Order: sequence, then C-alpha cells, then structure tokens
Amino acid sequence: MSDQFEARLAPYAARSGMSIGRSFAEPPPETRGEFQRDRDRIIHSTAFRRLEYKTQVFVNHEGDLFRTRLTHSIEVAQIARSLARSLQLNEDLVEAISLAHDLGHTPFGHAGQDALNACMKDYGGFEHNLQSLRVVDALEQRYGAFDGLNLMFETREGILKHCSLPNAQQLGAVGQRFVDKKQPSLEAQLANLADEIAYNNHDIDDGLRSGLLTVEQLQEVRLYARHGAEVQRQFPEISGRRAINETVRRMINALVTDLIVTSRAHIAAAGVQSIDDVRNAPPLIGFSDAMRAEAQELKRFLRKNLYQHYQVNRMTSKARRIVTDLFGIFLSGPQLLPPDYQVGGDDVPEQARKVADYIAGMTDRYAMREYRRLFAVDEI
Repeated sequence: MSDQFEARLAPYAARSGMSIGRSFAEPPPETRGEFQRDRDRIIHSTAFRRLEYKTQVFVNHEGDLFRTRLTHSIEVAQIARSLARSLQLNEDLVEAISLAHDLGHTPFGHAGQDALNACMKDYGGFEHNLQSLRVVDALEQRYGAFDGLNLMFETREGILKHCSLPNAQQLGAVGQRFVDKKQPSLEAQLANLADEIAYNNHDIDDGLRSGLLTVEQLQEVRLYARHGAEVQRQFPEISGRRAINETVRRMINALVTDLIVTSRAHIAAAGVQSIDDVRNAPPLIGFSDAMRAEAQELKRFLRKNLYQHYQVNRMTSKARRIVTDLFGIFLSGPQLLPPDYQVGGDDVPEQARKVADYIAGMTDRYAMREYRRLFAVDEI
C-alpha cells in the first residue's frame, strides 16, 4: 500500500523506504505507511489532546468559536496536504509534521512561551519547537520499549523548524542541518509555510469575530482589500460573516496558488532529483516576491492591531505573571510538583527543565487552576 502511494511522488519527495528511520528499530507496519504511523501516533498522544485548551490568540474560555492550538493544527494539516498533493510531495509526512508542530507550545500562546523562556534564561532557555521535539522524543510515555513516540527522522526534522545553534549542536543528526546550513525536506518547508497561511488568515477571522478588528481597518491591507472588493463586485448584496468568510477563503486560495506556482518554478530551476539535492539547495518552497510582500504587510497589520491590542495585552500580562510565578514557586519548592517532575538532589538546571516541561504541558485553564491553588488563600 505504501509502495503504491509513494510511486506517484516526485523524485525529490520524501519516501519512507529511503528514510533515515527511527531511533529505535521497529517492525514495519502491515497496513499503513511509516509516515501514516507517525501521524496516528501524534493524534493519539496526550500532548495532541491538550492542544484543544491551549491559546492560539484568544484564551479558550473567551469564546467557543475562536481557534485553539488544536483547531489551528488541523487547519494547517488541511492546507499542507492540499499543497503536497499539487506538488507531488508526501502528504502523510506533511500531515504528521503539521499536526505535531505545536505540541510543545506553552499555555497562553506566545506570551506563555516568552515568559517561560525568560524564566529559563540561566538554564538553556525555552524554544517551543525544541519542546515539540522533546515531547515526541522523550516526554510522551505510551510504549513499553521506548520513551516518546519514536517518530521517523523526517517527521522529527520537520517539527524542528527553528532552533538556536547551541541547541542544534546538542541534538545530533536532527539538529545538524542548522550547523551545516542545509535545508530540510520539501515537506518540512511546505508545512512551515502552511502554518503561516493558516494563522495569518484565521487570525483575521478571529480578530473580526472578537470585535478587536474591523473590516474598515482591514481595507489598508492590500491582500484583504483586493479580495474584499472582488467579493462585493460578484455578490453586491453580501454582508456580515458571509462576506468575511468569502474574502478570507479567497485570500487563502490566492496564497496557496501563488505558493504552488512559485515553488514549482524554484524546484525546476534548481534541477533537484532527490531529497539529498533538496537538502543542499536553497529553500525551494516559497511565495513570489509580490505575494511575499503582501503577506508581510498582513503580518505587520496583525501584530500592530491585534496581537498588541490593549485587550490582548491585558491577557498576555496575566499569562506572563501566571507562568513566571508558577515557575518560581516550583523551582524553589520542587516538592510541590508531581513525583515524575521532581529530580531530587542539587541538580538545579535539570530541575528547572522539569519545571519547564510541567508548565509547557499545561492547558490554559489548568495553569490558571494551579495558580489559584498555589497563590489564592481561599483555594485548597
């Protein structure tokens, strides 16, 4: 079954039969491919279920219809699979990477990550991509033969889309490309940009739904204004949510189409014929210069008008305090932690890393509950 599927792939796509493989040898699956197995392990993991209650932009309890890390990851996987099919890349690998890329994210989105990184500055810092890899390599405990999920090298490589050089130097083969300044598979490059397409456009949707953004403000963003005008010309009577949904849908389609056309041209110009050629080439998955400029304009708009909105800042301020205070009390009193997170002895850096693991694994509401238990005098 896997061989028939992979026979349809481009010569430079990732193939399980040519993979670097797993850290721990396992018999091959009988009814699915190796990357399908990775995807299934990710979906069944505890860390994946926790994404349902982790912030994308808006904290989960602020509204039932806002994106969470879970719904965002599913949307990334959908976009990535569509892109992979058009480019004859490995859809199963792209889906596995997309579903796993945020497994290590903290509660409260980027505010939680920044706070935890500040807490860990004397102990190696905190990078959510590195934490996602740590989740699948070590923290998940589902199998008797090994810690983690024992994923294929190419899946792990795609999860680690960013990594500082000092950390990369400690990761062995999966971090070596950052040292050698080489590229990951096209599937990994594609999943990274599918993530960008998903969060830029869906954050518009959530921002408008929340009332923190207005359609009038978005008229200054060329990508939105152009497609919004097209929608009004084609459907003069359309308004409200239907007009917004139609506009965002067209924006996503424009970005996806541009990425496919541009990436095909890059791949053809580079003349790559194998995944090794891909690793030695410059990045090949990307937007045209014009579309990249419009996407960057959209990102700047969202940063200024949504991510730095005073109401969002109020929540991120609370998030920083919750994460910082939890880290401080757990590091100074490890006996407050569950036994699995207590190191024992005087290894402060190792204990700090365990505290970071514990906090990063929390959902938003669990972190708030732990904060009340530890700091509110009326909680028991």
